[in-house]
Amino acid sequence: MGLITGEETGAEMLAVVYGMEEGMRALFERLSERVSDEEAAELFRSLSELEQHHKRMIFDLYKAHGGELETIEAMDRVASPDTAESGQSTEDLVDAFRAETSAIEDVLSFAMMLETQALDLFSRYLQRSQDFDTRAVLMELAEQEKSHLKYLGELIEKRTQT
Repeated sequence: MGLITGEETGAEMLAVVYGMEEGMRALFERLSERVSDEEAAELFRSLSELEQHHKRMIFDLYKAHGGELETIEAMDRVASPDTAESGQSTEDLVDAFRAETSAIEDVLSFAMMLETQALDLFSRYLQRSQDFDTRAVLMELAEQEKSHLKYLGELIEKRTQT
């Protein structure tokens, strides 16, 4: 939990989170290449695209909160993608995921775990933050993680009904 102290402005918080989103996007892309199950690979690619979309939303929030970088390309150049939204190292997550046993159910479970950890991380940062602007950003991020969890839950439910 060392990336964020709770003293950041909203824009600073969003810059860190942007890097975490890029970490998740790259993680899902890498894992899509490691799994042998094509349905699992497609889900990882879909999750990677979702994170790319999320990065765009976070960049827009960053700009709205007074962020100094002018373009998403500039943000990509300075973002640190070594940490996922869950707060874990992306390399550790790649190593932890067992590609040889990864069916679609494993991918869904893994993604749910990461999104749950991200929600927990943002909630803990929210408790530490004193800045009103930063708290508003963290509440928005927590809501977005809840929507990701809902999406994944719906995918799981669909699979259990078929």
